[in-house]
Amino acid sequence: FQSTIGENQCLQKHLLHLLIKYCNLKTVARWARCFRLPKDMLPHRVADELQKLQIQERVEEEAKAGDYTERKKNYYQLPIPRANIHFLQTCEETLPCWEKVLQPGQVVGIDMECRPSFGMVGKSRISLLQIALKDEVFLLDLPQLLKQAEMEGDKEKCFCFIQKLYSDAAITKLGYGMSGDLSSLAATCSALKDMDKQARGMLDLLTVDKQVDVQSAEQSYKDGATRQPEKGLSLLVKHVLGKPLDKTEQLSNWEKRPLREEQILYAASDAYCLLEIYEKLCKDPASFGLSSDLTVSLVEKPSTKPRAKKQLNKQEVSSPSGQPGKGANKETSCAPAPISPKEFSVVCDNMLQGLGRYLRCLGVDVQVLEKEDDHRRAAEIARQEGRVILTSGLPYQTLRSQVAEGRCFSVNCSEKPKEQALQVLKHFNVQVSQADIFSRCQ
Repeated sequence: FQSTIGENQCLQKHLLHLLIKYCNLKTVARWARCFRLPKDMLPHRVADELQKLQIQERVEEEAKAGDYTERKKNYYQLPIPRANIHFLQTCEETLPCWEKVLQPGQVVGIDMECRPSFGMVGKSRISLLQIALKDEVFLLDLPQLLKQAEMEGDKEKCFCFIQKLYSDAAITKLGYGMSGDLSSLAATCSALKDMDKQARGMLDLLTVDKQVDVQSAEQSYKDGATRQPEKGLSLLVKHVLGKPLDKTEQLSNWEKRPLREEQILYAASDAYCLLEIYEKLCKDPASFGLSSDLTVSLVEKPSTKPRAKKQLNKQEVSSPSGQPGKGANKETSCAPAPISPKEFSVVCDNMLQGLGRYLRCLGVDVQVLEKEDDHRRAAEIARQEGRVILTSGLPYQTLRSQVAEGRCFSVNCSEKPKEQALQVLKHFNVQVSQADIFSRCQ
């Protein structure tokens, strides 16, 4: 409609009158809002419905904002003003940052954000480098800085400051799982490939975390504790500062610009909380079961971040029936030709919504049945749109007979979405690249 009608108000008004005959008023009101027609050009019933729609949306937005505000109370809050968080995209913008950071005796919190790979591709490149001081946080847009350096033909220019920061033993650098961060830095920029060997003055709070007396810490902060299970840095923040980190934005797309406000606050909090943890532990290490000299709790080399659950390798991926090589999804000796996620389209049964979301993040064209849909709806969609059916359990026997051979796959419902996705991708030989991730979530 929009491409045909364009900005012609007469045609827009005429369309609304036609829609009144065939659609409900709420649908017509949505089109009226889309066209942004003046109220005096709208039929009275449509104008009234549009007003109701606008009121309803305002109420929903206020409720959503209220829920967000209420939810924030359960998590660690950044104690510095928003104006003290600086997003830096050029080498020139970083100069004031380095003047403040590269000072002898300085203590800085460092964290990094990558575009999630969901375990499907190699090591991710750093999208954001966060450096926290007592009163400020600097967010460095590494992809943009690297692009500028390449255009100017001088990669050393922007990244020499990062080298100075990590190699200066007089600057205490706080992190969590710092070896993993250093290897990611090396993968991002070749000029930083030897940072792990040059790094000095590192204090990895992951090492301290392993020695923190959880029981004594929890007793000190019973009122601030939340019931939600935490892990990693979030758990350490909860033990030491009383409330965990809100990790909602952890798996968001950190390469997409501009960053959302929630991402900026999340990134700043991840780095700044390290300073507060360090200060708290230094003031009273004994209450957390640590040595009076916090440096005694350190090792010479920074520790790696806890590894996620090992991916299933080719030998470990079993058929959805739980028996390799048997059942409905028996693999043939001739594997299908490799395809990209954008060439693979599926319809997920309504008990596989988690799998559907996971595959969509990997770039697969996914349609998921609604909860109230009958399983047979999947076969209709598959035939009409040429999709593969992903289902589980008894519906598989019914659905497989309604589509061509090999166009219905039974997934093991006892597995987590990640393992289910690995099964599907392996079976259909779908090859995921870094560019595919989030390609359908822009």
